[in-house]
Amino acid sequence: SSSPNYSEPRGSAMQGGLRTMITRSKIDHTKFERSTLTILLGYTFHIGFLVVFLFYEPHILFFRSIIGFGWPNIPTAIVSGLSILTLLVLSGILFHRIESVILRFLSTPEDYVVWVVVFLPVLTGYMAFHHMLLPYPIMLALHIFTAEILMVVFPFTKLMHAFTLMPARWYNGANAGRKGVEA
Repeated sequence: SSSPNYSEPRGSAMQGGLRTMITRSKIDHTKFERSTLTILLGYTFHIGFLVVFLFYEPHILFFRSIIGFGWPNIPTAIVSGLSILTLLVLSGILFHRIESVILRFLSTPEDYVVWVVVFLPVLTGYMAFHHMLLPYPIMLALHIFTAEILMVVFPFTKLMHAFTLMPARWYNGANAGRKGVEA
């Protein structure tokens, strides 16, 4: 554990934290020019996955049964299209990871496991809804099973960035802000 910081603050920790959360969330044009495909695929995946997860009516009904309230859903045709887009983008991410010498070198076995664990719930959910390949109850069970696997591995993998990204940005920015520098 770290010892308390008794030095005189040279700036605002709160301002530094908030500034860093905002500035690190904006797309840097230099990085965008160097990594256009990675950034476009990444943002498209995150938005598609979140919309399918949070705004598909059966998911909302499931959440309502647990937390006691829900929210408006997006029309099924849009969610279905976003599911296909998310699957295509995930496939593009995998292809790009395999084809890029640098990404392939930087990739670990965990990266590929995480890809499978994220891909399968989207695929099985789409297939269950559209009654594809197997009888609906079996495909729905596969969807639930793959979603459970995702939830089990989530806290032990890079997927945890969904919860730690913004607090980490704030923490780094707050520490820098207190010292009077930008993170």
